[in-house]
Amino acid sequence: MYRTNTCGELRLANVGQTVTLAGWVQRSRDLGGMTFIDLRDRYGITQLAFNMETNAPLCEQARKLGREYVIQVTGKVIERSSKNTKIPTGEIEIEVAELVVLNEAKTPPFTIEDQSDGGDDLRMKYRYLDIRRNPVRRNLEMRHKMAMLVRNYLSDRDFLEIETPMLIKSTPEGARDFVVPSRMNPGEFYALPQSPQQYKQLLMVAGMDRYFQIVRCFRDEDLRADRQPEFTQIDCEMSFVHQEDVLNMFEGLAKHLFKEMKGLEFDQFPRMTWHDAMRLYGSDKPDIRFGMEFKEVTDVVKGHGFGLFDNSELVVGIVAEGCAEYTRKQLDALTDFVKRPQVGAGGMVYIKYNADGSFKSSVDKFYDAAALKDIADRMGSKPGDLMLLLCGPAMKTRTQLCALRLEMGQQLGLRDPQKFAPLWVIDFPLLEWDDETQRYYAMHHPFTAPKPEDEPLLDDPSKWGDIRANAYDIVMNGTEVGGGSIRIHDRTLQNKMFHTLGFTDESAAAQFGFLMDAFTYGAPPHAGLAFGFDRLCSIFAGADSIRDFIAFPKNNSGRDVMSQSPSPISQEQLDELQIKVDLKG
Repeated sequence: MYRTNTCGELRLANVGQTVTLAGWVQRSRDLGGMTFIDLRDRYGITQLAFNMETNAPLCEQARKLGREYVIQVTGKVIERSSKNTKIPTGEIEIEVAELVVLNEAKTPPFTIEDQSDGGDDLRMKYRYLDIRRNPVRRNLEMRHKMAMLVRNYLSDRDFLEIETPMLIKSTPEGARDFVVPSRMNPGEFYALPQSPQQYKQLLMVAGMDRYFQIVRCFRDEDLRADRQPEFTQIDCEMSFVHQEDVLNMFEGLAKHLFKEMKGLEFDQFPRMTWHDAMRLYGSDKPDIRFGMEFKEVTDVVKGHGFGLFDNSELVVGIVAEGCAEYTRKQLDALTDFVKRPQVGAGGMVYIKYNADGSFKSSVDKFYDAAALKDIADRMGSKPGDLMLLLCGPAMKTRTQLCALRLEMGQQLGLRDPQKFAPLWVIDFPLLEWDDETQRYYAMHHPFTAPKPEDEPLLDDPSKWGDIRANAYDIVMNGTEVGGGSIRIHDRTLQNKMFHTLGFTDESAAAQFGFLMDAFTYGAPPHAGLAFGFDRLCSIFAGADSIRDFIAFPKNNSGRDVMSQSPSPISQEQLDELQIKVDLKG
């Protein structure tokens, strides 16, 4: 055998035993009469000792080993004279009697250490080396543990793990599909699934009752820290349930993960309607680890001759407690922040409520102390606080203030990654208007059911914007980690929804005919939810990027710099697929 033990398991209790270890050379130290090597595998590090006095040839061989050489050693476990309390194996070492080089290695392009000297691009190019580092390995181990907890939790509650197809029909709604040409059907294409949505609904029609899948999904969209072109969902569906049943089931799953992974226990997760989330935080995924709720002051600030406020649909602000001492430089930096293209505000108004009860603001020319006190009272501000206000079109201004609120929370240390604040956001709009195409789109997807009391509004186009969806998102620390809805299970209502979204009977049949046909054979009431598994892992670990929890992620351009994909394919492959490529445009 290559090894009798791993490099992370030997302790003082093993002293005197003869063992065989195998792994990678982490580092080597030549002290003249002695050479020490740290041997690493996935489980830990064990120190190897080579004695020049007792076995000079073996010691000379050890001195020639380079970093990341793969070796096998046999020797006796002995107690270390100089112990290392920082590692579990730090009280013992191996007095090596035999050494076999299993494979030599080039010097790696960066150090295989917890704090590597390799930048992101370099480590992505050599990802198989990066995974040898403890932080990356621990992330993947954590991901595995979470996956097993999810599987066991759902299996214990009668969910069946069922695989759905990877090659499916392309649909025009939602994000862009990745398409796959079919050689056997020239000119026709599969799509990679953005989610198993229609198939899991079909499984409910098929009587499977409770389904789940930890499944790979694909979206051809612009990337950021919490998006990858391929990602993993914990995808679930249930029959004969109301919204309350779904929320209780998957809140239970989240609580189970928190308890097992973090040792944390929660009471019932708070719930907030979409309208309240937008009104109070300017976001449908609010970070409620801290307060700083929005305060509307439109009626209070108008009529004082300040045209910017007088002519705005909404004037709204936040209170940064204890920040009245902010300097002009700090306030200018905040103004520059809201003017960034990513935020898009024209400027910012500040009001300092000084500790002595006086006021200092950027609009002193228009507002006297009494008027500023009225604003402070409306906003619930007290001496020592700083008020920050934005104005403009209502929805746009709330979104801009959301960015400022999160920036202030970050500056004040209120967004602790080791603090967790889960939240349900419910009662989303069913439809959202797009100015560019001048039509409504489904905010979630076309199979989301409206609130029963709002169904009649589908008959009145002027009321479409008021229809609430039977939809829900689970939010943690300002990130949406899961979402779902009660599904439409009635063919008549589903047809009405398709017509609302602009589908003709023919186009709806072409895209979704197989699902609609299934509904004619007795579809049960059903609902579901999908967690973003990568996002869930990153939040539990307090990390900013999901890439750290994916074995082989893509970069921000959607490229795998290790394998150099995507890449051109040969003309022979293109000809076989009957695809013509015109790179000249």
